Amino acid sequence: MKSAPLTDPASYVPVASGEGAEAALRLEGLNVTFATEEGLLPAVQDLRLSLHAASITCLVGESGCGKSLTARAILRLMPPQARLGGRILYRGEDLLALPEARMRALRGRHLAMIFQEPMTALNPVLRVGDQAAEALRLHMGLSAAQAREEVIRLFGEVGIPAAGERYGEYPHQLSGGMRQRVMIAAALSCRPDILLADEPTTALDATLQGQILHLIREQAQARGMAVLLITHDLGVVARVAAQVGIMYAGHLVEFGPTAEVFARPLHPYTRGLMESSPSRAPLGASRLPAIPGSVPPLGQRGAGCPFAPRCGQALPVCRQSLPDEREEGGRRVRCWLHQSP
Repeated sequence: MKSAPLTDPASYVPVASGEGAEAALRLEGLNVTFATEEGLLPAVQDLRLSLHAASITCLVGESGCGKSLTARAILRLMPPQARLGGRILYRGEDLLALPEARMRALRGRHLAMIFQEPMTALNPVLRVGDQAAEALRLHMGLSAAQAREEVIRLFGEVGIPAAGERYGEYPHQLSGGMRQRVMIAAALSCRPDILLADEPTTALDATLQGQILHLIREQAQARGMAVLLITHDLGVVARVAAQVGIMYAGHLVEFGPTAEVFARPLHPYTRGLMESSPSRAPLGASRLPAIPGSVPPLGQRGAGCPFAPRCGQALPVCRQSLPDEREEGGRRVRCWLHQSP
């Protein structure tokens, strides 16, 4: 018996913009490399991605695939040894070519991020309300009293009870779900056009996870934000994403509308992720299928397809060179099995 799909396709968020609409943010051939004693090591290679207003795009893959690096590259929050290439286009400007002063003006105001772990992202010695108010005072010019009033309103909007009291509390006094809501309120405070959410439901129980995902989707549609949501959880993708990109070892190996990717995955890695999902397991199965091996670390990625050593369908050419990205009917895939004859 075949297992049920991860979710009903009717529950997917529709792509608000349509295929030909202007993107709110566009990545064109993004490359991230690190300067080391061994030379330049590629971490993200030739990544193309478009985010659209009022729509959620998910990046999925195992740890070490380059998902978080992609989000941090958009904000240019990178360590000194990182090198960025390609273009990141926002409102006609290439973010990679801007002076740092201009980037500081954009971060928090137009481009905001929810970081993966709020307990480490929030300053433990500052009240959460003051931390959420910082961007309002810096970017919007509000007074301390005005910022406090707006943050209390935002706390209520994202579902924080007794918002006035919570304003004066410290991170350790809040639950994990409340800390995450503080992070979301801070990210939304200046009404950004682009929201980057890095594993926003990590370590939350199923109930809180559902509430946070609903909140992000609701805010994206209400505010017309373009959202890039990073996750390793296909269930999260099924619940909120209009389109999904599958990343492996720094490459975007598959991309397309969520319903189509889930119904007909093209890349062997995508199929492996789908088959290892608990919701796809056959009834009575004692163990889940697993992809053998692990993501190759930087410095151990050869000239061929990086997934070839783990792929049961690998051809000789897969270990020799990387295939070009092929586009077909709104879908994109980088795999020798889908190259034109």
